[in-house]
Amino acid sequence: MTHEPERARADEGDGAEPGGGNGHDECLICGYKNPWSLGLRFESDQSDGVCGRFTGSPRLQGYEGMLHGGVVAALLDAAMAHCLFHQGIQGLTGDLHVRFVQPVSCDATLEVRSRVESAVPPLYYLRAELLDGERVMAWAKATFMQRGGRGRSAAGHR
Repeated sequence: MTHEPERARADEGDGAEPGGGNGHDECLICGYKNPWSLGLRFESDQSDGVCGRFTGSPRLQGYEGMLHGGVVAALLDAAMAHCLFHQGIQGLTGDLHVRFVQPVSCDATLEVRSRVESAVPPLYYLRAELLDGERVMAWAKATFMQRGGRGRSAAGHR
């Protein structure tokens, strides 16, 4: 079975598509120009955060039948980056702490969510969760630093 990511239309607005301007065109997780990309897309949720859906594949496993921990960490990191993109901010991961709560099946359909917990520009503190239904499989906290001073001010995100 081959994992063929569903590609988002150019008008979906998460900044990862042509004209999005976030610098992630070639990203392994969300890049629309990268043929190896997982094709992950994020939408705004009701709490100023983002959410996306991901279906794994056996080619992403670590131990037999389990999604590789590096893939889990990358999904959480991408969600936090996109949370900032949705607020007009490009950020670089400065510190990432991942807590693996439950083993994740490599063929599970998962939801990944993120939100800004606080901000003192140019630093942003975020949290992300990877869920299988309502069950938290992994979570992460990270500190991002605004890239190049571009993007809008986050004074309203404290």
